[in-house]
Amino acid sequence: MIEVKNLAVSYSGLKQKNTALQNVSLTVPQGTVCAVIGPSGCGKSTLLKVVAGLITDFTGQVRINGGEVSPKKLRIGFMPQNYGLLPWQTVADNIRLACRIKDGWTETKTAKMEALCQKLGIEDLLSRYPQELSGGQQQRVSLARVFLLEPDILLMDEPFSALDAITREEMQDVFRDLWEEAGITTILVTHYVEEALYLGQQIVLMAGGQSGGRVAEVMENKWQGSREWKTTTEFFAKSQELKEKIKAMGARQS
Repeated sequence: MIEVKNLAVSYSGLKQKNTALQNVSLTVPQGTVCAVIGPSGCGKSTLLKVVAGLITDFTGQVRINGGEVSPKKLRIGFMPQNYGLLPWQTVADNIRLACRIKDGWTETKTAKMEALCQKLGIEDLLSRYPQELSGGQQQRVSLARVFLLEPDILLMDEPFSALDAITREEMQDVFRDLWEEAGITTILVTHYVEEALYLGQQIVLMAGGQSGGRVAEVMENKWQGSREWKTTTEFFAKSQELKEKIKAMGARQS
């Protein structure tokens, strides 16, 4: 479980203090995918970095599974927009990296890695380098790395945004299948309403403004993971409703 209470984050600018987040409270239940969406500049990525332990200068409270955020003690999976792959390491070494840092490498991990790579269809790419792969292949490598880690929580910062529409939908399905098996508590930041509706059991709408980003609305999404629902008029209507809300929040922010 991820619990955020009265979170506020500010940055010191040249002339004034800029508030990125103000009084943000949020609870992500254990084993839930929480999709966070909102206009640009509302603090979505800042929220993710606080939960990841990458930003430590804040007020309020952030707890993971009842304890304080501690990257040393916790297993935190983080997927950035650019996949986070090291260009000088092979696909195999990139996949092993997080586990090597956290635990060291064991033969048990080798067997798990082989099974995961077969599931993702990248078993023939292990000796290649990231720059030799397509965007979709790099995304599969990044997914292999975080799921091999078996993290306590998974944080995803617009992980599919750089992909074309067809590949993005394919990777959403790949993630969904992996998540179904692992059940990892996940926060997914996205700009795509359809992605939030498809992947998020919980959808958080954030709004921005002079006083900082805030949680405007939290929605429960009973249709999460339903491929059939994606083709219905109801799905289209819901996505249009959310887009209008985000547009309105963006207009008030500017």
